[in-house]
Amino acid sequence: MTPASPLPAVPAAPSAVSVVGIGADGWAGLPGTARAVLLDAEILIGGERQLGLLPPECAGRRVPWPSPLRPAVRGLLAAHAGSRTAVLASGDPMFYGIGRALTEELGAGALHVVPHPSSVSYACARLGWPMEDTETVTLVGRPTARLAAALHDGRGLLVLSADAATPAAVAALLREHGFGPSRMRVLEQLGSTAEDCLDGTADTWEHPPGDPLNVIAVDCRSAPDALRLGAVPGLPDEAYEHDGQLTKRHVRAATLGVLAPSPGELLWDVGGGSGSIAAEWMRTHPSCRAVTVERDPARAGRIARNADRLGVPGLRVVTGRAPDALAGLPAPDAVFIGGGLTAAGLLDTCWDALPPGGRLVANTVTLESEALLAEWYRRLGGDLVRLAVSHAVPVGGFTGWRQAMPVTQWSVRKPSHAPEPPHAPEPSPVADPSHAPGDDR
Repeated sequence: MTPASPLPAVPAAPSAVSVVGIGADGWAGLPGTARAVLLDAEILIGGERQLGLLPPECAGRRVPWPSPLRPAVRGLLAAHAGSRTAVLASGDPMFYGIGRALTEELGAGALHVVPHPSSVSYACARLGWPMEDTETVTLVGRPTARLAAALHDGRGLLVLSADAATPAAVAALLREHGFGPSRMRVLEQLGSTAEDCLDGTADTWEHPPGDPLNVIAVDCRSAPDALRLGAVPGLPDEAYEHDGQLTKRHVRAATLGVLAPSPGELLWDVGGGSGSIAAEWMRTHPSCRAVTVERDPARAGRIARNADRLGVPGLRVVTGRAPDALAGLPAPDAVFIGGGLTAAGLLDTCWDALPPGGRLVANTVTLESEALLAEWYRRLGGDLVRLAVSHAVPVGGFTGWRQAMPVTQWSVRKPSHAPEPPHAPEPSPVADPSHAPGDDR
C-alpha cells in the first residue's frame, strides 16, 4: 500500500531507535511522519498483532517480542545495535506502554518517539468524559485486586484490560466490594472500523468474552449497605481481617499523618499485625510502596489478604523476626514500628537504615517500651505525644465514655548529621520480645 502524498523526511534522532505508536486502525490511521519511520526501518520490533498491521512496503526484518517481554528488552536492542530500528507500541508509547521500558534502558535522549492517540483518548472521546477527571487503572500484567483502591462512589474509571476475560473479572471484583450497581461499558477495537460496545452492570454482567483489545469504562455506584472506604487514612476497622492486633482507626489516621507519605516513597512497617499502616500508606498514591515485617505466619497471610482486599496487592510481606528480617531490604524513606520495640537492636537498625530526611514513627502502650521511647526522644528530639481515644457506650439507661488504652507515639526526622542514638537497653523479660503483651497492635 503506497501513500497518496509524498512522505516527510525522517526527523534526525540521536539514535537509530524509534518508537512508533499504532492504533487498532493500523497503517491507515498513521500520519506521514510515522509511516516514514516504519518504511525506513531495517528492523521492526513489536507484538505479533502490531507487526501484522504493517503493509508489505515496510520491508524491514520483523522481530516479535518474546515473552516475558521486559527481561528481553536490553538483549534484543543490543542484538540489533547499529541498525535503523523501529519499535511498535499500542497507542501512545509513553502511556503504560513500551516507551517506559525503553527509556529506562536507553535514556530519553536515545529515542525518537512518534505517539498515537491512546485507547484512553479514544474512550474518553466516545464517552464524553474529560481525560483530566478520569482515573485510569491498568490490569495488563497486574492483579485485578489493584482496582479496589480506585473504587469511589460517583467516580468514572477506565480499566485497561489484559485480555477478553478481564471484563468478567472486573465485574466479579465490583460485586465483591459492594459496587455491583456500577455500570460497565466494554469498548472494543477503539479507533478501528470494528468498534463495538458491550453495556451492563456488574451485578448482571453476563456477556461472554469478546475482543481481547478492549477498555472497560466503570461508572462507580456502591450498594446502599457497602462499607465506605474513603480516600484518606483512617479506614473503618471493619475493613480489616484481624485477630485484635490492629492499629485502631483514629490512632491509624494520626500515625499516617505523621508518617506523611509522598508519591514514590517506601515504608518499612515493622511488626505488621494486620498490615493496616502499610496498606493505607500505599493507598495514598499508586506509586507508594511498603514492606511489612511480621514474625507470625498466620498474621503474615492475613496481611496479604487485607492488601488484596484494599487494592494494594503490591504490598511486600516478609515473614520473620525483626531486626534480623530487615537485612537486605531496600532502604526506606520512612519506618513505622508498631510491635517489638524492646527487641534488642531494633530501633538502632531502623534508625541506621534511614537516609537523611527519613522519618521514624513508633507507637506503644506498654510502660517498658514507653521508657525506651522517652530515652530516644531525650537524645534525638522529635515529638513525643500521648494519643487517647474514648468511645460513647451505654451506661444503664444513660451514655458514658469508655477510654481505649492510650498510645504513646514518638516521631522523629533524621537530620543530615544525625547525633548518635542512645545505647539500647536490654530487652524487657517478656516471653516474646518481638511482640510484647499489650502491644498497640
